[in-house]
Amino acid sequence: MEKARKVIGVGETVLDILFRGGQPEAAVHGGSSFNSIVSVGRAGVPCTFVGYTGADIVGRQTIEFLRANGVGTEHFQVREGEKSAVSLAFLADNGDASYIFYKEPPHVSSSWTLPEMQRGDVMLFGSYYAACTGMRPLIMQMLERAEKAGAIVYYDLNFRRSHRDELESLTPVIQQNFRQSTIVRGSADDFDIMFSSRDARVIYNRYIGQHCKYFICTAGAERITVCTPTGCYDFQAPPIENVVSTVGAGDSFNAGFACALIWEGIMQEDIPSLDREAWQRLVATACRFAGETCRSKENYISPHQSH
Repeated sequence: MEKARKVIGVGETVLDILFRGGQPEAAVHGGSSFNSIVSVGRAGVPCTFVGYTGADIVGRQTIEFLRANGVGTEHFQVREGEKSAVSLAFLADNGDASYIFYKEPPHVSSSWTLPEMQRGDVMLFGSYYAACTGMRPLIMQMLERAEKAGAIVYYDLNFRRSHRDELESLTPVIQQNFRQSTIVRGSADDFDIMFSSRDARVIYNRYIGQHCKYFICTAGAERITVCTPTGCYDFQAPPIENVVSTVGAGDSFNAGFACALIWEGIMQEDIPSLDREAWQRLVATACRFAGETCRSKENYISPHQSH
């Protein structure tokens, strides 16, 4: 009997310390794919996380947190002699954040084991972690496994301004990630940094479409655009009241989209035939997850959220 479909996240872990008005307000476990996979676990969808942290108090708390939220940790490493990464997130009045990171360059360990993938699984990856030299061997192995298995590969670009000076050297790797992904997602902010454009159609036609057929561009509280070979669709992001923090909103969008693919029974081969209504349902679930996260100090949906 075929196993239940699952979501596999791969990415960095970091302890986010949130500041408001110059004072620390909360400390939450984070990292882009990490945030996504916790939301997936909380939604009750089978999932596992490929990543690592230091063998210190932060690292021990991180692995306990993953397990407590239904995330498999069989391929998550706690490394002796390494310090866990920390970020300071300074929240503005509207909940948006600016960051300072304290971390070592990510790198692969020879002792890493990788999860088995099967048809219909969803692999979530992205950010600098997915393009940097240190993690490239792991990412390539994961992408090869996903392709062989017939898994859906969802790539969140999540390109930070702090890496703008590396854009030229990272572009060939990012384009390779595009080519090996089923769906590419990015924010208008990402593309403004990378391509000096916020127009989803221009970005798809010039920079994404020749590499990956399916593209989602989000723009915070504004519209979400889905571009496919047969056309582009615009959806208005629903209004969110009582925003506390936007940290993790995009990551929860990714989690909601991954869960919706599984809940709707959509396999990789079904994606070319999705119509506007089907994309709208997927985006609506993704937006529901993002909105829930914006109303919390945490980087993920609340534990009670489910399908």
